[in-house]
Amino acid sequence: MAYAYKLIPSPVGELKLVASDRGLVAVLWEKDRPGRVRLGAMAEDAGHPVLVEAARQIGAYFAGTRTAFDVPLDFRGTDFQKSVWAALLTIPFGETRSYGEIARAIGRPTAFRAVGAANGRNPISIIAPCHRVIGSGGALTGFAGGLAAKELLLGIEGRGASPSD
Repeated sequence: MAYAYKLIPSPVGELKLVASDRGLVAVLWEKDRPGRVRLGAMAEDAGHPVLVEAARQIGAYFAGTRTAFDVPLDFRGTDFQKSVWAALLTIPFGETRSYGEIARAIGRPTAFRAVGAANGRNPISIIAPCHRVIGSGGALTGFAGGLAAKELLLGIEGRGASPSD
């Protein structure tokens, strides 16, 4: 299966949006680590309807006029990863959660390290808000887009309450 992609500018650098026929598959960073998100062949298709809509919604997010996304998503990963990524989608705009809170939310309370690994492989950054996951003490921790990008995203959202861990 060939994926369609579109490049868009953003305040955190150029983003590569990738879609299948079912939905958005990835939002990749300009300096993304090779192999972090494994996808097959891609062809540029700036007019792909999912990519056009994703670009519009991400642009509105950066402009401060969108707090939620409704573009169709097509996650590719293990069942555990998909459960973590689904939990990310439940974190409200402007709030943060710890890795431990996500582990408890998916019914795997001792799996906070595995949650961290799955969070790091989240293919649909920004929309599935892995930037809203922080260390238990409130520290900003690793982020595929870099800590400066994580800080900027949290700043856009007014960085809500610290986690309860």
